[in-house]
Amino acid sequence: MHTFHIPVLGLAYSVGTPFKVAKYGISSVASIVDDFMVEDMRKYYAEEFNKPYTPIEDKEEDSRARRITAYCNLMHEVVAEQFEKLRNEPFTPTSDITRYFNLLPDTNEVKRLYLDMLDTGNKLVKETLEKKIRLLMKPGSIDVNIMSKVDKNNLNADGEIIDAVSSDALCSLRGFAKSKLESSIILSAGMNPRLYSYLEEFQDFYADERGHIKKKIVLKVSDYRSAVIQGKFLAKKGLWVSEYRVESGLNCGGHAFATNGLLIGPILQEFKSKRQEIIETVFEIYQKALEEKGVHLDTPPTMSVTAQGGIGTHKEDSFLREYYDLAATGWGSPFLLVPEATSVDDDTLQRLLGAEKSDFYISNSSPLGVPFSNFKKSAIEEQRLERIAKGNPGSPCKKKFLISNTEFTEEPICTASRQYQHLKLKELDEKALPPEEHDAAYKNITDKICLCVGLTTSSYIKQGIDRKDKKTAVSICPGPNIAYFSKLLFLEEIVDHIYGKVNLIQSKNRSHVFVNELNLYVEYLKNDIAQSMKDLTAKKEKYLESFKNQLLEGIEYYKELVPKMTKESLNHRTTILNQFKELEAQLKQLNVNPALA
Repeated sequence: MHTFHIPVLGLAYSVGTPFKVAKYGISSVASIVDDFMVEDMRKYYAEEFNKPYTPIEDKEEDSRARRITAYCNLMHEVVAEQFEKLRNEPFTPTSDITRYFNLLPDTNEVKRLYLDMLDTGNKLVKETLEKKIRLLMKPGSIDVNIMSKVDKNNLNADGEIIDAVSSDALCSLRGFAKSKLESSIILSAGMNPRLYSYLEEFQDFYADERGHIKKKIVLKVSDYRSAVIQGKFLAKKGLWVSEYRVESGLNCGGHAFATNGLLIGPILQEFKSKRQEIIETVFEIYQKALEEKGVHLDTPPTMSVTAQGGIGTHKEDSFLREYYDLAATGWGSPFLLVPEATSVDDDTLQRLLGAEKSDFYISNSSPLGVPFSNFKKSAIEEQRLERIAKGNPGSPCKKKFLISNTEFTEEPICTASRQYQHLKLKELDEKALPPEEHDAAYKNITDKICLCVGLTTSSYIKQGIDRKDKKTAVSICPGPNIAYFSKLLFLEEIVDHIYGKVNLIQSKNRSHVFVNELNLYVEYLKNDIAQSMKDLTAKKEKYLESFKNQLLEGIEYYKELVPKMTKESLNHRTTILNQFKELEAQLKQLNVNPALA
């Protein structure tokens, strides 16, 4: 119904979003990584919506998957009831059904019928249109997200792997697969063959003879090549990718998976020019795999492309959708400022509203070792610095979702844990490095924060849910684009902003989304060069040179593209071109091997 969706926001910021916006036709994504948090939220929302709740204890058989199934079913049931109630309401100025249609874009076909219904003075025509639009209304999709690589093996009391399908990601997948939801699973953070192969076990992911797929597969990708590789891998198993969700490598919230200098414009151009090619290539493989399973399809199921990451204005949004033929766009970080849609505690909201652009940065904070969008003024950053000042860096590690390091222990531990950081700092002291090197290494070790707890704390506080551990340090990971939104927003305001009815960004300092992304990549490259100075290998030098050249090629692409952005004013297009030229000059002056300068 809408031309945008709300992507997954941290672990818990959007976990309850479907309860709040799906009835208005707005699709959103809930994380199902943390089953402890999911179970607590199930209890909370079951009470709020007067639904029965029976706890699923941690020690029960297959508890992780069953908790996720139960939460998915609760979302399915509540949203279905909310939507049916809304659909049958009278068209009064204050009714939810009126709000539903007011939120829709004017280009929506059902919205046009609604406006025709309001305008007609013919009673019979009005009644006929009312019945028609009620039938055409749809709720937003209740989608879920799994980070593919967050997939630790779970052990029994004897320290042995429980079984082949008990790992975190597989349990999450099984939980969604067994639920009543008819929606999409968004797989992010790269390819996990074990997880992808497990999709084969569930009938809901397969197309029927009509090409209908009950549970769709959506891949969050950073480039066309990886999309093709993953699409073919799944096609060989008779599984179709219904959507490739292209996310900017750096201009997004959460974990930032930088490309090798590929910018989102050229990436989307490749998807646009090769759209039919990927459909035909993948479908040929897919069709053969389905034949072996006894299903015959003559035409491929629907395959769409969407994009997200740093979009900030209606003009940017509409250009991306129209020029690149996108099915929709993702708007994430600004929705953190919409209490009606997401769960952010009041203290964190005030910190966000008082922040400046420089307070949002690409950090070394994630235990996964992947760049992470961080907020300098967050409570968890304050806590991290206080612990360092007291000589006790690191966090207690309770949930263990991100354990991966075996430098000092036989069983993996988390690099944000107190245990790991104490061991690593002891090793550092024994090296007796020069002060400058020691300080850099010390910072690199102690930068890590506990995301398992930090990314859920805000929602617990917001919902007033009591926690045994009484944690109050909040981690939040918006993209830098949030800095341009300076107040708390009603749902109508942000939706009207997306559709160009109002403009919430008054700052004249905000550059175009393409320029903002390039800026982030130039800074990323500068930092990478600086960190590589002392141990630069021929392989690394080649990589840096390739990265730089890829960015320069991207600038050449944008120089030709900007004149086509006819919705932007001539002055703005001139500004955009000048900004690209300035960044191009910076890049050309960069020497990937400063030692040879």
